[in-house]
Amino acid sequence: MLNTNIIYDSVIIGGGPAGLTAGIYCARAKMNTILFEKSTLGGQIAITDLVENYPGFPEGISGKQITNLFKAQAERFGLKIYKKNVISVENVINHKIIKIEDGLEIKTKTIILTMGAKMRTLNVPGEKEFLNRGVSYCATCDGALFEDMPIAVVGGGDSATQESLFLTRFASKVYLIHRRDQLRAKQYLQDKVFSNPKIEFVPNKVVKAIQGSDFVSSVLLEDVKTHEISTLSVDGIFIFIGMIPATEIVKDLIELDENGYIKVNQNMETSVPGIFAAGDCRSGQTGQVVVAAGEGCIAAMSAEKYIQNTE
Repeated sequence: MLNTNIIYDSVIIGGGPAGLTAGIYCARAKMNTILFEKSTLGGQIAITDLVENYPGFPEGISGKQITNLFKAQAERFGLKIYKKNVISVENVINHKIIKIEDGLEIKTKTIILTMGAKMRTLNVPGEKEFLNRGVSYCATCDGALFEDMPIAVVGGGDSATQESLFLTRFASKVYLIHRRDQLRAKQYLQDKVFSNPKIEFVPNKVVKAIQGSDFVSSVLLEDVKTHEISTLSVDGIFIFIGMIPATEIVKDLIELDENGYIKVNQNMETSVPGIFAAGDCRSGQTGQVVVAAGEGCIAAMSAEKYIQNTE
């Protein structure tokens, strides 16, 4: 049961790898800590079928399994997790106030922001249906699953070009699909793309549908100039059209970068003393579980130190 009559040591907002790791460290340090997650624990990792690059699991582990392990470890040390939506955060003289959707107000000495970010989606037929069955938003996570297979990458920026280059390590062919006739990526990345024999640039095309039976077998494309429809046979499609940071509740409180991500220093401190951020919501995020977990650790240790120095 939430206690609105006390001041918590720390409140963590977001239950992905960064938030759960922060919870492990805070709870283990005997800090009175609670975590709010409005939807599913695990964040982006919860929708990843197989994680092969997290240390300690040589055979890989599913996103659901690793989330459950994080949760069990945090709860063993006493972390309380609530499925609640935080609607606002306020900084007052001696503490912070967190308001949640059912009208309750929680007081806390520190806040750790780990709300993450969500991938921009194409919103086309087949995208949701073939998630983890050929549709992916993470080349590092899933690239090795497409050994010697033709795949498509959607996007025209730095991420799309970088990931296309990475995917050539595995795929037999990479079709880089972009709605414009020129890429938006940095020139040196474009040069690498156009000089790579495994990558074929497919300009002026948008994906209208993702098709298949049990797994992806093709994508339906429309030419943005002629509106001609064509089918491209691929075994997978990687979508890199940007991310949306979940930072709406703090946009008027702390400093964000030009894309809406939270600015932090090396100690995960934000522009407001006592408020920390880690994982995919912070500026410079990598989208990797192991990095998010490390940042969650740093944020928790910084929160503990902040309390020690202010009391």
